[in-house]
Amino acid sequence: MRLRIKFSKTGSMKFIGHLDIMRYFQKALRRAGIDVAFSGGFSPHMLMSFAQPLGLGATSSGEYFDLDVNSCGTTAEIREKLNAQMVPEIQVLQVVKIPEDRASKGMTLVAAADYLVRFRDPSLLPEHWREELQKFLGQEQIFVIKSGKNGEKEWDIRPFLYQMEAREDGLFLRLSAGSQNNLKPETAAEAFAAFLGVRLPEHALMIHREELYAETAAGGFIPLGELGEELE
Repeated sequence: MRLRIKFSKTGSMKFIGHLDIMRYFQKALRRAGIDVAFSGGFSPHMLMSFAQPLGLGATSSGEYFDLDVNSCGTTAEIREKLNAQMVPEIQVLQVVKIPEDRASKGMTLVAAADYLVRFRDPSLLPEHWREELQKFLGQEQIFVIKSGKNGEKEWDIRPFLYQMEAREDGLFLRLSAGSQNNLKPETAAEAFAAFLGVRLPEHALMIHREELYAETAAGGFIPLGELGEELE
């Protein structure tokens, strides 16, 4: 049986990297007494996979990992057992049962992500930045410099910038995500700042991921947690 677990990561836990978060959950699963399935071989490990690692320093209310179990009670019971082992900055929000085929894995399905991006110093941007947003989005192409194994190259991010709206002192972004064409919120925000003639200093942004999505057959998006069902 395979479960999909949604959790939040806030507060000081934003400084804990992906590998340590994985170890944290492994220990929590043992303490909670969850009947986790293990791989075979000389070095057995828990059968778990995270949908998309979160960047260090970012918070989130929409993180997911898939977990294989041998048996379980209700999904509500699993959520309660895990939260009894959690620190306040990490909370399990949802547990659902999902299909066990490879195509249903979260890391395979991720196609988009929602972010809230706030500026530590809003005065860095000109007062009229909200009015300039539609002009920025009205461009047919938005080029940024992307560094890779073969050096730097220009990348047009406009096709992967699905939505961008002003939210108080920051931006709401829906961006392409996953193993291909993964657009980071920092890249989109810095491109907008450059359009305004502003070069953002290091650590100028506060990033919160709200949700991860799979793409539907009709070309829309659905949260990963809605692709499963609760066990009563």
